[in-house]
Amino acid sequence: QVQLVESGGGLVQPGGSLRLSCAVSGITLEDYVIGWFRQAPGKEREGVSIIRSSNNSTSYGASVKGRFTISTDNTKNTVLLEMNSLKPEDTAVYYCAARRWLGFLGLSLSPPVYNYWGQGTQVTVSS
Repeated sequence: QVQLVESGGGLVQPGGSLRLSCAVSGITLEDYVIGWFRQAPGKEREGVSIIRSSNNSTSYGASVKGRFTISTDNTKNTVLLEMNSLKPEDTAVYYCAARRWLGFLGLSLSPPVYNYWGQGTQVTVSS
């Protein structure tokens, strides 16, 4: 049974940092693509960052590129999202998701192609 459990969300001031963690069980990270997505109130879910741990290839959404960094700790089956220079528009529920690596999908940031989802963790950026 595949499980993804997010943690690390909270309230942070603009310009601050947070680190999100996704604990993954039931799969081997190297065989899957793991990603972070977010959904703000009244908006569609959007892709934030994706990683394929077998070769450490990554992709980022345009709005977070240069500020967020995704990484994996394969020994702990954990995927991390380091978020810096946070802005109020980063406020959302952040979800971790996974799917098997399929070459034709690559590092897609499209939510519908991901099969397994966590419950989400709230990130609020506000002064």
